[in-house]
Amino acid sequence: MKIGFIGAGKAGVTLGKYFCLHGVEVTGYYSRNIQSAREAAEFTAANIYRCASDLLADSDVLFLTVPDDAIAGCYRELCRSAGSIQGKIFCHASGAMTAEAAFPGIEAAGAYGYSVHPLFAISDRFHSYSQLADVFFTLEGSAGRRDFMLEWLRKAGLQVQPIEAGCKAKYHAAAAIVSNQVVALFEEGRRMLMECGFQPEAAQKALAPLFLGNASQVADKGAVRALTGPVQRGDTGTLAKHLAILEGSEDRLLYLLLSRRLLQLARVKDAEYDDTSIGAFLDEEYRKGIEAAAAELLPAGRKDEAK
Repeated sequence: MKIGFIGAGKAGVTLGKYFCLHGVEVTGYYSRNIQSAREAAEFTAANIYRCASDLLADSDVLFLTVPDDAIAGCYRELCRSAGSIQGKIFCHASGAMTAEAAFPGIEAAGAYGYSVHPLFAISDRFHSYSQLADVFFTLEGSAGRRDFMLEWLRKAGLQVQPIEAGCKAKYHAAAAIVSNQVVALFEEGRRMLMECGFQPEAAQKALAPLFLGNASQVADKGAVRALTGPVQRGDTGTLAKHLAILEGSEDRLLYLLLSRRLLQLARVKDAEYDDTSIGAFLDEEYRKGIEAAAAELLPAGRKDEAK
């Protein structure tokens, strides 16, 4: 199996380096930025291509590691320039896009299309490849050679989970919640420490051990076993103090929504957990929060409807 890459950014270079170190022949790279293609080719001991259709002709598998909104257009252009794509396997590395959306009509053309997405934020073009052995990948796409692709990727040392096209959006949302949205929560905590007198750098440094330690516990033990804090303790007094200092209905609702999720985990963690008091407290505060948000956001004529 020979594998080529259109696009020589972080994803293309990382995957190419990993594959070439695990016995897969990387034919080369095509990129509109010839310097990027040259660097990628040198890093993976592969070739530079000045014509994408030539790269396709020399490859059994072609990864389109270009921005999401360019994948389908790149595929259509390849189909026009190559003439026939019979027997070829096309892959992309987008988390949210299905193979069908990326490669419309591919099976009718006698080829196969797949989404091969790492559940990992690739941060460095020339170093992230060393971490891929610990990363889960998802595989979605054409039924025709899906079992072959699954076996091939696993033989290259990757952990791969097949998923259906209808699950792509939910899968990507799960990744965004754990990755991107946690960043927003960290920044909210940092902002609150700064309001307590911390300098920005000190706030960042102060929260880092707490943030990293908790992430490590969750990753090692799971969310239920790692759970601590006032919800797990049934401490309604502390929750009330937190809510009292939060400004704006959105902040309070966010806190309450997350606390209600934590309450579900607390019930799982301890079969004898008495959630009567804290459950009633959170339900009532959430109801009041919804009413406050409606009062702030809805037009005057619709506020009564919201009630």
